[in-house]
Amino acid sequence: MSQEQVFLLPDVGEGLTEAEILQWAVKAGDTVEINQILVEVETAKAAVELPSPYAGVVGTLHAREGETLPVGQPLITILSDAGVGTSPEAAGETAEASGKAALLVGYGPQESAGRRRRRTPAASAVRSVAEPAVTAEPSPVPAVERAAAKPPVRKLAKDLGVDITTVTPTGPGSTVTRDDVHRAAATSPVTATEGAPQTVPQTVPEPAATETRVPIRGVRKRTAAAMVASAFTAPHVTEFTTVDVTATMRLRDTVAARREFRELRVTPLLLVARALLLALRRNPEANASWDEDAQEIVLKHHVHLGIAAATERGLIVPNIKHADRMSLRELAEALAELTGTARSGRTTPRSMTGGTITITNVGVFGVDTGTPILNPGEAAILAVGAIRRMPWVVTDASGAETIEPRWVTQLALSFDHRLIDGQQGSELLAGIAAVLHDPGLAML
Repeated sequence: MSQEQVFLLPDVGEGLTEAEILQWAVKAGDTVEINQILVEVETAKAAVELPSPYAGVVGTLHAREGETLPVGQPLITILSDAGVGTSPEAAGETAEASGKAALLVGYGPQESAGRRRRRTPAASAVRSVAEPAVTAEPSPVPAVERAAAKPPVRKLAKDLGVDITTVTPTGPGSTVTRDDVHRAAATSPVTATEGAPQTVPQTVPEPAATETRVPIRGVRKRTAAAMVASAFTAPHVTEFTTVDVTATMRLRDTVAARREFRELRVTPLLLVARALLLALRRNPEANASWDEDAQEIVLKHHVHLGIAAATERGLIVPNIKHADRMSLRELAEALAELTGTARSGRTTPRSMTGGTITITNVGVFGVDTGTPILNPGEAAILAVGAIRRMPWVVTDASGAETIEPRWVTQLALSFDHRLIDGQQGSELLAGIAAVLHDPGLAML
């Protein structure tokens, strides 16, 4: 006899209350096994794949792609033989047994209203004012033929108002690529205005949209809330310095040529990160947080180094755990893994929590400097500008001065003035600059 097993949307990381359905991996009627991936969802922190806690046949998908579902609400119903094919962990977490939401990490809060919000269909996720979006009435999720595409490509199609199921795929394995979506968006037919002469439709222009509205959700929603909270909670101070990093650029070339680094990408960011970690040894008060409730400054005995990364889903700040304990090669490997995971949209919630200090590399955009906003819960953030070839006054050992072309960059350090006073912040920034100007100081 078949038994209905209802899998509730779990809290996939530290008290998150909702998630958006990005992509279903199954449809009604499919046979699934325990731990088989069912769906990819996007939380306020990251995109996460959810495995099945049950084995059986998919009965009902309770949410459409693009819909936001509160934690604790039904996600999928799986039909299984009674007492067979259910994992012990899942059996202990079903809502029928405990009255709680099934959770991957702890038990997260549920919305008291017990209702989920409906999103507009994917084709109207980005809409123009001239064409108001129409919200579909709730109905069972139909079984439709899915287009093969990665989540970032699906998001691009959604943002451009393209129905991805109508796009002709040209990628490997008949997958839809970003170029396919752009072509579809560029060649979308324009419907002539009703009543326009059919012989010369171009003489009757379409009503121009005056603005475009993009739904704020997922990572971007989380980032916006965090930045507002940080800007209006922590008293920010930002200091700047310009530094000759010619010696660091030479060191980068030397390191990159070494055998143990030949398979790794040795970037200036790696050496900036190393300089920051060294400077923190002399200025440990910058690796701290403010506990408002306890009225205490919490000094961290480890450095979880955050690296701000711009992704298609918005700005995220994953961090490298215990970066202060790593060798230069280990740090290079960790940076490569972090950036690669971020670009693929697979950053986990765990890697985005617990950071103690952050670096944001605005130089990759050709920007010289900025005033970075603190990542909530941290005391300092370092912005690194573009490294440019510039004229520089060089003083030799005899005191003689010459003007030479040098590699130069600007550093900007924002810090929480509740924890770090002007002297401490200045010493930290000067310490970072000193190591980048003369990497040999690291030997001292």
